Amino acid sequence: MTAREVGSSGLRKLLQRTGIVEEATTALATDPEAVTQLLDADWFGERLEALAGELGRDPESVRVEAAGYLREVAASLDERAVQAWRGFSRWLMRAYDVLVDEDQIAQLRALDRKATLAFAFSHRSYLDGMLLPEEIAANRLSAAYTFGGANLNFFPMGGLAKRTGTIFIRRQTKDIPIYRFVLRAYTAQLVQNHANLTWSIEGGRTRTGKLRPPVFGILRYLTDAVDEIDGPEVYLVPTSIVYDQLHEVEAMTTEAYGATKRPEDFRFLVRLSRQQGERLGRAYLDFGEPLPLRKRLEELRADPSGTETVVERIALDVEHRINRATPVTPTAVVSLALLGADRSLSISEVLATVRPLASYIAARNWAVAGAADLTNKSTIRWTLHQMVDSGVVSVYDAGTEAVWGIGADQHLVAAFYRNTAIHIMVDRAIAEMALLAASENAADGTVSPAAVRDEALSLRELLKFEFLFSARAQFEMELADEVRLIGPVEDITKAVSATEVRELLESADLLLAHLVLRPFLDAYHLVADRLAALQDESLDEELFLNECLQVGKQWELQRRIANAESRSMELFKTALRLARHRELVDSPEQADIAKRRQEFADEIATATRRVNCIAELARTAAARQVTRAATP
Repeated sequence: MTAREVGSSGLRKLLQRTGIVEEATTALATDPEAVTQLLDADWFGERLEALAGELGRDPESVRVEAAGYLREVAASLDERAVQAWRGFSRWLMRAYDVLVDEDQIAQLRALDRKATLAFAFSHRSYLDGMLLPEEIAANRLSAAYTFGGANLNFFPMGGLAKRTGTIFIRRQTKDIPIYRFVLRAYTAQLVQNHANLTWSIEGGRTRTGKLRPPVFGILRYLTDAVDEIDGPEVYLVPTSIVYDQLHEVEAMTTEAYGATKRPEDFRFLVRLSRQQGERLGRAYLDFGEPLPLRKRLEELRADPSGTETVVERIALDVEHRINRATPVTPTAVVSLALLGADRSLSISEVLATVRPLASYIAARNWAVAGAADLTNKSTIRWTLHQMVDSGVVSVYDAGTEAVWGIGADQHLVAAFYRNTAIHIMVDRAIAEMALLAASENAADGTVSPAAVRDEALSLRELLKFEFLFSARAQFEMELADEVRLIGPVEDITKAVSATEVRELLESADLLLAHLVLRPFLDAYHLVADRLAALQDESLDEELFLNECLQVGKQWELQRRIANAESRSMELFKTALRLARHRELVDSPEQADIAKRRQEFADEIATATRRVNCIAELARTAAARQVTRAATP
């Protein structure tokens, strides 16, 4: 598009807003290819006419409205604009060196020649939407269109971004059926044109560091496109983007403490640009196993039990593959060690926590970012110094040895980094808790495999809105694997004594439950306690959550919660979602709601007590190791 065409397009939009010129329902010279194709397509006009009938509206007015929406969302790939945008993207990402797996890229190039690639990426930073398209172009894959939120379509960058393949879409479209139809049709046309696509399957940035539940909108449109178009396969490419550190995290953590989110505007862009002048290490771009969408749809629809949840099942599969592709960063394991201790540690003490974790990561065949050696003192020391430079960690070195600890008000920042790798440890943590619970509840002193399984499933149910779990059968197999990794077990299919189970936990080289689950259980405990205090009264959600923040500070000072990371609006909202799912929030008229709220609080209090018991076992084991090391 030439400068004259851009100016002409802008003038036309201005005249349309003032009502002087009506939206053209035929293709214009300035329209992107996909817009022209749709406006000229008979099927597009026929479906708009049918939609007008459903809505009881004049077909011409519907067509005018649809043409406006189509031009609103449509993007183009203008070569000059793309080159300028790539230069800006590289400058904006100057805080990082980007690492990409060349073998994965080679596989994608082969698929790119014969299919559409739809990159579903994890979303931790505003930079993600620039990093991925830039690396796609830099590695000679076909250019991709990127779906992004309309909140980022601000002057002066919005217009340029649209000319580089950015499709800005509205968040709330429930009451705009014509808009939804247009977006679905436009997505289908891009697939028909063999265009590659990228979008955040989470629908927005994570505020906690771990994957959010999937949002199904774009995936539904892709599924519809595959159903309607007899064309090449569409491969969903699970895409993991993770950073050593992020400038944005501190702002997100203030929101978790109740601060109002700042709007995305030009001032926001200036702030973001300035922040990137400070180096923060590496960004890691990794791809999971591509999923052939057409083939997968056929497989799922052949299973009568899964036809109603096909899109949801595919979305969860993609997120599992993203998690599997996400490498463990040194920042994540150092954050895990310091948060778990909640005190300052010497480098030897950090390594004492990290080394058994590194062995566990290796046993589970999880990748480590940049192939770093997590057992190497230099690697850990370098990571600690990087975190000191960014203010997340503080160091005291005026004594006999340097000690590092989480900086003031930095617990949620460190938790964000830890949570980028938390998915690899959740099943192990649940296995530890299940073994402890089963041993406590063994009435006859015997623990059966079924008892351990049931305790694990109960905890899985408690945390189902917090973590992404495998299907039940797969989860049970993974649970058995985790029990084997905890310690030597001759036969996990046979019952053993509660004493043996306790000894298994006491002798384990690595215990993770307190490092992984305690922050979440502490937050849930607080919410459940405040909910039970209401007895049978209804609640105002905003006031209730603010009370949780205030009481959370009290509990933090009283050490009733392990540290400040549990005092998080994000965690409180998820806990309240669980309570609502159990009909403990919106049904105060139920006769037994006060009793059930108290039972909910008691259930979580028990889980919290057990996770603290695991923490004590870990401290005792660490003390034994120190004693053995000091013994000549």
